[in-house]
Amino acid sequence: MEKFFKLKENNTDVRTEVIAGLTTFMTMAYILAVNPSILSASGMDPQAIMIATALASFIGTCAMALLANYPFALAPGLGLNAYFAYTVCGAMGYSWQFALFAVFVEGLIFIILSVTSVREAIFNAIPITLKKGVSVGIGLFVAFIGLQNGSIVVNSDATLVTIVNFREDFTNVGICALLAIIGTLIIAVLHYKEVKGSILIGVIATWILGIICELTGLYTGEISVLPHWSNFNLAALGLTFGQCFTGAAFENFRVLDFIVIMFSFLFVDVFDTIGTLIGCANKADMLDKDGKLPRIKEALLADAIATSAGAVLGTSTTTTFVESSAGVSEGGRTGLSSIVTGLMFLLAIFLSPLFIAIPGFATAPALIFVGFLMITAVVDIDFKDITEAVPAYLALVAMPILYSISDGIAVGIISYVIINACAGKAKKVSPLMYVLAVLFVLKYIFL
Repeated sequence: MEKFFKLKENNTDVRTEVIAGLTTFMTMAYILAVNPSILSASGMDPQAIMIATALASFIGTCAMALLANYPFALAPGLGLNAYFAYTVCGAMGYSWQFALFAVFVEGLIFIILSVTSVREAIFNAIPITLKKGVSVGIGLFVAFIGLQNGSIVVNSDATLVTIVNFREDFTNVGICALLAIIGTLIIAVLHYKEVKGSILIGVIATWILGIICELTGLYTGEISVLPHWSNFNLAALGLTFGQCFTGAAFENFRVLDFIVIMFSFLFVDVFDTIGTLIGCANKADMLDKDGKLPRIKEALLADAIATSAGAVLGTSTTTTFVESSAGVSEGGRTGLSSIVTGLMFLLAIFLSPLFIAIPGFATAPALIFVGFLMITAVVDIDFKDITEAVPAYLALVAMPILYSISDGIAVGIISYVIINACAGKAKKVSPLMYVLAVLFVLKYIFL
């Protein structure tokens, strides 16, 4: 392991990497329950989706470890799965087989872009200050997801979001929010005391408190936090495996619609992945002095392979997960961490009731605290230079508000180009940044 993953060179050890891998998995395990819930709206079998989700995550995460030696984990992405189920298969009326074929083709294009260094060039073209803003924005985005998963932040008709009313329905959302807050404080105290695995300990401690609350009647939510074993059928995968190549994928096939759908998947996937890599790599101090990520081509290739593999298995676009930052915060620095996460996804196929039982309020503290760790990059932004600071600011604000990493990057790139061009600093902007700005504008017009 030392020879392959270069642990000493990356100032880490096996124990740290294992804890980091487990932490990343614990914060991502919710996708095993959420993805089937969303994609099943398209008519797919929920158990087949769960198995495909776990296998795609295993393949993608291990590919990241073996090709790039980075502690980043992959799984079917949120947002794109909703677009898959509710827009492509819902509003547009296409079959889920058609949608899977679009994802498969998108993955192939992704592979070509990765091999030809196009995606690497995009990553390197983004200015270092904007990358810092993206990292902070992802931190805010992650924290916002944690606040929602923990039921601390809820929907509001008047202000869109607001703090939960603890007294109203206390044994449901109220107790969940309280436990999420307690879990966050546990992690903060353990982190201050430099306890290894503080985030993982916090997640498990919060889950145990949730179990105690359910057994004593303090928690009466619809979803039990206790594992419930049920019949498991591995053969269910056959209901989705390879279905993207069947006749159903080409019924009522309209070329123009297919191109629009495929490029929608491609656009979001490209910039979600780039944004996540920027944020996690920045947190782990993996970017060099020029803001470039070594072995970026291999990392992007692993992501692309996972997308096409996931489509064949029967799930929407597989992408690098922002929750990887939880493992990075625990000290994960090599692919060994990813191998651990990948193996946990493989194990999850057979122990799915155990992992699906991990409630959102238990993983919420990890996301909230990781958000805090990631926003520390804000001190590296030069706020005296408006041409650099404002685009970074707009990107970091847009991500949590628009609930999208790719849209945050789009806002940052477009504003960076316009502000610098109008300020007489057009020459410092790379040609590729102009191209990206135009493409993003066209995306919002036509997609």
